[in-house]
Amino acid sequence: QVQLVESGGGLVQPGGSLRLSCATSGFTFSSYGMSWYRQAPGKERELVASISRAGSSNYADSVKGRFTISRDNAKNTVYLQMNSLKPEDTAVYRCKRWGDVRLGVREYWGQGTQVTVSS
Repeated sequence: QVQLVESGGGLVQPGGSLRLSCATSGFTFSSYGMSWYRQAPGKERELVASISRAGSSNYADSVKGRFTISRDNAKNTVYLQMNSLKPEDTAVYRCKRWGDVRLGVREYWGQGTQVTVSS
């Protein structure tokens, strides 16, 4: 079965750093693009960063220059390095495996990990 399990969240002071991990299983990880999303209370879900199967990445304007998405195909894991954290980054962060409607392959989501930035 497909599984995505996030870890690495926690409480950090403004200006600090965290590295989130999303460990996956149940599918051929190297064949899929992956994304990180976040959602704060009362806010819409936001796409934070994505990385393709070839390793190309993109970012939301709100995190560009501060966050870095990467993947380790040998470990079936995608990471989100978060630097210079701001209170506005406080949210539940979830990873997502891309789907493909042409092939009838659905997206899969992790359960999420809480990131809280406060002093």
